[in-house]
Amino acid sequence: MSVVPADALQGAAPAAEGHVAGPAELGPRARLWPSLAAVYRAQLSRARVARIPLLFVATFQSIGIMILMRGVVDGGGEARAVVAGSAVLVVAFVALNLLAQYFGQLRASGGLDHYATLPVPPAAVVLGAAGAYASFTAPGTVVTAVFGCLLFDLPMTHLWVLLAVIPLAGAALAGLGAALGLLAPRPEFATLLGQLGMSAALLLGVLPPERMPQVVRLARDLLPSTYGVEAFARTFGGRPDWGFVLGDLAVCAAVGVISLAVATWAYRRAAVR
Repeated sequence: MSVVPADALQGAAPAAEGHVAGPAELGPRARLWPSLAAVYRAQLSRARVARIPLLFVATFQSIGIMILMRGVVDGGGEARAVVAGSAVLVVAFVALNLLAQYFGQLRASGGLDHYATLPVPPAAVVLGAAGAYASFTAPGTVVTAVFGCLLFDLPMTHLWVLLAVIPLAGAALAGLGAALGLLAPRPEFATLLGQLGMSAALLLGVLPPERMPQVVRLARDLLPSTYGVEAFARTFGGRPDWGFVLGDLAVCAAVGVISLAVATWAYRRAAVR
């Protein structure tokens, strides 16, 4: 057995005490964009596995609606409204309905506590999930738009405008869906609100506005997806008025910023409870 001098122990004690007393340095808080990218990749991977069957349902639902409307609408402005509304309906089904259900279940199951412990800004969680759900709708929206153009004999020259319609309408609807899911007191209410929102997008977006009463048209103007539908429908004309198209897209973008800000506030409110 070795013997350690008492002087060595006395000299080591202050060093140990000083080491324990010193406060531990915390790492820097994650920045917004890296956190947003990480949450987006995680949510996109999750959605790819769990939501592909529902994406097929959303696409077939929109295609079925166009086939039914083909017996009522012959062409012209009404056909443009049907095709544009059916394409954006895919976005509404996934970004609004499913995202409302997701955040409602996440809040009820305590999943928000997991995100609250991560060193990521609240905006990154909301924007990452909303972006993943919105971008997940792109294939179904494109397939629906192409099928509608072939069904109603509409030109496909300006289908590239979907590159702007999908993210802007998706952001507006995803922000609304996230806010509904986070503010609903129970997951059942989140599911109900998501279904009602999708039904509103169906009735007010797919049906031609010329056949609606004035009161219903006013309600249609309050729906975020309406401006994405209008922007897309205007591009089917022979000479699209790009000023109005850009105006509709700008309104859709502004609504998206507001709805995502409300969803971020709702996330902070739900996470601290």
